Amino acid sequence: MIGAVRYVLRRGFELIERPFERLFGPALNPLAQLGALGFFFFWIVAVSGIYLFAFFDTGIERAYESVEYISREQWFHAGVMRSLHRYASDLMVVMIAVHLLRQFAYDQYRGVRWFSWFTGLPMIWLLYGSGITGYWLVWDRLAQYVAITSAELLDRLPIFGEPIARNFIATGTLTSRFFTLMVFMHIAVPLILLFIMWVHILRISHPKINPPRALAVMSLVALVGVSLWKPALSQGHVDLAKAAVGVGLDWFYLPLYPLTDIWGRGGVWAFLGVFSLMIGLMPWLPPLRRARAAEVDLAHCNGCARCAEDCPYEAIRMVRRTDGLPFPSQAQVNTSLCTSCGICVGACPSSTPFRRSEELKTGIDLPDFTLKELRERTVEAAKTLQGPTRVLVFACEYGGGRRLDGAVRLRCVAMAPPSLIDFVLSRDLADGVVMAGCAESACFNRLGIAWTQQRIAATRDPYLRTRVPRERIATVWASALASGRVVADIAAFTAKIAKLPRERLRSSRASTASSQASDEHTPVEAGGAP
Repeated sequence: MIGAVRYVLRRGFELIERPFERLFGPALNPLAQLGALGFFFFWIVAVSGIYLFAFFDTGIERAYESVEYISREQWFHAGVMRSLHRYASDLMVVMIAVHLLRQFAYDQYRGVRWFSWFTGLPMIWLLYGSGITGYWLVWDRLAQYVAITSAELLDRLPIFGEPIARNFIATGTLTSRFFTLMVFMHIAVPLILLFIMWVHILRISHPKINPPRALAVMSLVALVGVSLWKPALSQGHVDLAKAAVGVGLDWFYLPLYPLTDIWGRGGVWAFLGVFSLMIGLMPWLPPLRRARAAEVDLAHCNGCARCAEDCPYEAIRMVRRTDGLPFPSQAQVNTSLCTSCGICVGACPSSTPFRRSEELKTGIDLPDFTLKELRERTVEAAKTLQGPTRVLVFACEYGGGRRLDGAVRLRCVAMAPPSLIDFVLSRDLADGVVMAGCAESACFNRLGIAWTQQRIAATRDPYLRTRVPRERIATVWASALASGRVVADIAAFTAKIAKLPRERLRSSRASTASSQASDEHTPVEAGGAP
C-alpha cells in the first residue's frame, strides 16, 4: 500500500517537474530546491518582520490603527513589506508540505535519514505557532476569530486553571500586556524555529540552504509583484461585542479552525495528535533493511579526507592516527549515519581496479559490495556485450537504468571510481561507457550525480585522467520511472560512438601498459588521483 502511494506521488512530481526542467533546467527546478527556498522565505519573513516592527504599536488600543497606517498611508514600502511578510509565510508552509511529500515519495526518510525527517515535525508546529500569533497582532475581525477559536482549543487542554476564552467575550477584558506577550511569542517562536532548522540539517553534508541566485531573484520578484497586485489588508476593527462571522481565512495557516464547528475541539486535537504520531513514526513503518556500513582499511588509508569530504551524511570524520603509520589522521565511520551508498569508495585514491586481484584493496570499502567484487562484475558484464559497438552501462540501483540487462548495478553512480572507467576503456572491455544515475533533481544519495560529473570533468579529486577520451563516455540522469528515456539515450550514444574512427575506439596498449604497471605498484602514500 505504501509503495503504491509512493509510486503515485512520484509520478505526479515527475509530471509537474518536467515542464520546470524544460523551461529553466534542473538547476533552477523549484521542486528540487524546496529546503533552500524554505530558508530563503524564512529570511524574507524575518527581514520584513523587523521592518514592520518599527511601525507597529503594541498597545491594544493602537495595534489596529498602526497596522492600517502601515497598509494604507505607507503602502509603497511598509505595506509592501506587510504583504511580503504574509505571502512569504504562506510559501514557507507550502515548501514544508511539498518537501515532506517529496521526501516520502522518493523514500528518502527512512534508515539513517530518520533524524532529518523527525526534526521536521517540531518545525511544522513552530511554524504554525508563529503564524497564528502573527494573526492575533493585527487585531482585526479575523484576529478576533483566531483568538477566540485558539483560546477555546487551548481551554480543551488541562493547562490553565481558568478558561482563557472568557478574555475575548467583552471589550475591556484585555490589556496591552496581552499584546506584549503576543509580540514576544511572535518573535521568540521564529528564533526557536531557526534553531530547529539548523538542527534539521546537522547530519547532512553540503546542505542547500541558499537557492540558486537566479531562482531567488525570480521568487522575490514574483512575491513583490503579488504584493503590489493584491496587498494583504485587514478585515475591519475587532468588536468583541459581536461574533466574527464572514471573515476571510488564510487556508495555509488556518485550515483546521472551521473544523472545530464540525469535529469539536477534542476532535481537532485528536487529529493533530494522530497526525503528529503518524509523521513521527513513519521512518520505521515499515523498517528499512540496512546494508552493512563502510569499513576503513588503515593499511590503505593515507588520511587524505576525500571520503569525509564526499560523504553526503556526515558519516565519516577524520581522527588521530592509531596504527603508527606516518600520517596525521585516519578516516573513521559512524555506522549509525552510514547509508552504505559507496560514494566514499569512489572517492578513495587507492580505489583503482588496475591492481592485481589478490591485492585489490582500498582505504574504505563496503563489506557486502567490495571494490574487488565491483571489478569482477564489470569484467563479467563486459564479456556479455555483443555487436560491433560495445557499450557498458553502470547504473544506479535507484535510477532509470537499474533494470537494464547487462548493466552493472551500483549503490550510487559515484561509487564507481573514475579509474574504473579508465580500466574499462584501456583494457578494451567496451567501446563506450554510460553512467546512468537518478534524475538530476532527485539524486537518491544527494551528491552522487554532482560528484560523478565533477570527477569526469577533472574538477574534483579523484578525477578521470585526461588520457581517457570523453567522447566515449556518456551520462544519463533519469528517474526509475523513466527507463524508456535511458534506453533511448543509450541507443543514441551507441550510434554516436559507432561513427568514430576505429583508432579512437581503442586505447594504445603501449600507453596503458606502462600506466597499468605504475598503478599496480603505486603506494597509497602518493595520495594522487587514479
